[in-house]
Amino acid sequence: MRNLKVTMAFRGTRYHGFQRQPNALTVQEVVEEALSKLLNEPVAIQGCSRTDTGVHAKEFCFSMQTEKPIPPRNFIRGSCGYLPEDISILSVEDMPPEFHARFSCQAKQYMYRIHNSESKNPFTTDLELHYRRKLDVELMREAAQHFVGTHDFAALCTNCTEKQTTIRTIYDITIEKEGDTVILLVKGNGFLYNMVRILVGTLLSVNEGRIPVSELEALLESRDRTRAGITAQAHGLSLYRVFY
Repeated sequence: MRNLKVTMAFRGTRYHGFQRQPNALTVQEVVEEALSKLLNEPVAIQGCSRTDTGVHAKEFCFSMQTEKPIPPRNFIRGSCGYLPEDISILSVEDMPPEFHARFSCQAKQYMYRIHNSESKNPFTTDLELHYRRKLDVELMREAAQHFVGTHDFAALCTNCTEKQTTIRTIYDITIEKEGDTVILLVKGNGFLYNMVRILVGTLLSVNEGRIPVSELEALLESRDRTRAGITAQAHGLSLYRVFY
């Protein structure tokens, strides 16, 4: 039995996230059905992460098993005939039996894109958050550094349970401006539900003067979701890189 590591990219606009749901179209459902047709056998995939409705992925890994000896090139080319235009297989690798896309993952990096202009960009309406207020990038960079390191991120989590550990480590946050686009990259060892989107919403609140930078440490220590910013819209978010 072969154990494969498959890397794909997808535009999440028309999907209710990655993971299968009984009454909604998801990326997992579409990919499993496509690969089952390609390999002529039932295929179940294990994703590296869950994604919310409307979230995209530039690099998303999943593991799967198959008896078929299909070469990686044929796997990639063949999958194109069964997958829709908003999902693409990028690479296929044979891995040891113990490899698992989720549990073998060491770190992930998310990207959040903001179109910062009075006018909306008709070419990126489902890929970037349209934000009209002027962004103080230097202020946002200063604020972002308060989240770097190992912290209890309960204040940046939606629907966290008492039994769930909310301690995570963020290795790096970078914020760059390219024309009218502001790009945030957040790399960490793991992320809570909505954590990156709430982090972005909190930085926007800092930009608007609603949350002073001086209060960010106390915000984290409070573990109080109501003290953080809004949950930024999903369509600006992409899973950017996965590290093994």
